[in-house]
Amino acid sequence: MATTTAAPAAFRAALRTQAAEPPAAGVPAWLWRLATAVHGELAPPAADAWATRLHALLGTARIPAGLRPVHVWQAETVLPLLAGTADTAAPAALHRAAARGAPGDRDTWRSALGPLLLRLHDAAYDRAGAYAQGHAGARDYALANGYSTAEADAYGHEYARLSTEANARAFAEAHAAALGAALATAYAADDPVAYAATFPGAHLKAVLRATAAAPGEAAPPRLLADGLLTALTACPP
Repeated sequence: MATTTAAPAAFRAALRTQAAEPPAAGVPAWLWRLATAVHGELAPPAADAWATRLHALLGTARIPAGLRPVHVWQAETVLPLLAGTADTAAPAALHRAAARGAPGDRDTWRSALGPLLLRLHDAAYDRAGAYAQGHAGARDYALANGYSTAEADAYGHEYARLSTEANARAFAEAHAAALGAALATAYAADDPVAYAATFPGAHLKAVLRATAAAPGEAAPPRLLADGLLTALTACPP
């Protein structure tokens, strides 16, 4: 029985507009949230081609009730992209075991995910933007309080340097703590509803911000998009 009943054009339009709900029966919330995020990161021609492939796949297969496709996608596509950013060995082993039907317990997941998420969100933090904003604000404050132009500029740079690193650290720690606990709960229980509530689309965007394509390789958005389809086809219900 087909998963999706929407016409291809309606399916593509729903992805294009980032619709909150899928235009079809049987598409789980976690998959739709990932699909809209992936689609939004692809260039328009590639995005529509990928949407057509996803629609065709959903029209011929049911999605497993649990999180096996997520574990396959994480182990085979997402974590290899992050290998240059963080140590991915422990999470990868847990994802592979979960894909085989042996998910770890909540504490094991949380212990393995914590360091990875900390490094991921540290790398994903927009340091350049934060530095520029911090420098401009501190420089303008200094100029308004009698500093010379050179003094104000130096003050702005010092403030930006200190505040950017402090904010990056706080950003990474907060995300690692909150997301690590939520993901550990979802993975340990093999709970798609709980996983959908962890904002998987935002997690995907963090992965993309933390990674860059190596020379000669496909861009990360395309790798993640193709990897998701591969994970779905590799996991029959």
